[in-house]
Amino acid sequence: MLTPYLPYPLLSGGQIRTYNLLKNLKDKHEITLFALIKQEKEKKYAKNLRRFCKKIVLLKRTRKPWHLRNILLAGVTPYPFLVTRNWPIGAQKIIKKEIEKERFDLIHAETFYMMPNIPEADIPILLAEQTIEYLAFLDFTQKSKNLFLKAFLYFDVLKLLLWEKFYWQKASRLVTMSQEDRQFIKKMIKKQIKIDIVANGVDIDWFEKTKKRLPKKPTVLFVGTFKWMPNIDAVEFLVERIWPSIKEKLPQAQLKIVGFSPTKKIKGYAKDSSVIVEGKIDDIRKAYQSTHVLLAPIRSGKGTRYKVLEAMATGTPVVATRLGVEGIDIIPGKHALVADSAKGLAYKTIKVLKNKSLQKKLAQAGKKLVSEKYNWEVISGELDRVYKELGGN
Repeated sequence: MLTPYLPYPLLSGGQIRTYNLLKNLKDKHEITLFALIKQEKEKKYAKNLRRFCKKIVLLKRTRKPWHLRNILLAGVTPYPFLVTRNWPIGAQKIIKKEIEKERFDLIHAETFYMMPNIPEADIPILLAEQTIEYLAFLDFTQKSKNLFLKAFLYFDVLKLLLWEKFYWQKASRLVTMSQEDRQFIKKMIKKQIKIDIVANGVDIDWFEKTKKRLPKKPTVLFVGTFKWMPNIDAVEFLVERIWPSIKEKLPQAQLKIVGFSPTKKIKGYAKDSSVIVEGKIDDIRKAYQSTHVLLAPIRSGKGTRYKVLEAMATGTPVVATRLGVEGIDIIPGKHALVADSAKGLAYKTIKVLKNKSLQKKLAQAGKKLVSEKYNWEVISGELDRVYKELGGN
């Protein structure tokens, strides 16, 4: 398995996904993990994964994305920036030696931009796409106000689409997080390739231990790592377009913004006394514990939303955009409230905050849904099936 991160600590959706898949597949498969790291100090976290893996090989990439090496490679090679920043020097040779030494039944690449690190070999390749990167970067580029940067980014986005499509067709089999992603890929490529849906999940047992201690003030929560551009867009949309309407109707309401690596602008939102920016917290359950409703106004990006699944697992009602719950089999009005406009999202959030009966109804329905369909044990069973079919065991 190749991943563009070490799947520990659990700071991002990708890390959560890989960690739980490894945890649930360890007794059925022998897995050699090749993971990229940015700093030497990350090596200490490998011990948290050794019980899941036969072997772990760490590959060093540049610490900062906008390293001169990555920019130059994106400029002089046909590869997009997302590939060059996840392309460690010598990685392919290291992986090739391991392939020659061991007998592998299949290679599992998490994200298309790990594919250039795979040497030519007669081994089936399973490519898991956590999101459609082209769509996320296109949206970011369209919203950029820097004209010079915009021109560079548009060129890079075109390369991104070219290589994303190339590696979708190079893989032996694909995995997506949702039916929507699956259909998008099918429309974009000519090759007839099997695409399985292996959604993201949630550690039900861990999140069910959350004991609600709701504050007197109506509390809205936003959760998401700010290394991912759609989360930055969503929180700016929330604070600048949605939150003023909520405050107008509920002056005592407070907004909690929780997420790894908040930008300077996001930290600045705390100047408003009704907004709390906590950044990363050690136990995310504490955030859900003291929250009346999770608001997920996602407007770009693809894939299943961990924040929504986690909220439901803790019995926290959810208000989101249609894109915010994409890939989750929710029935709007039953499992969550859905709207796309700032006005609609504000109205439905206020509705939940004012109605305790509705809070209870959404909480119970959401928890039942994730317990039955989005438990990691169930989801890892789907990936286990794909492994056996592709690997020939």
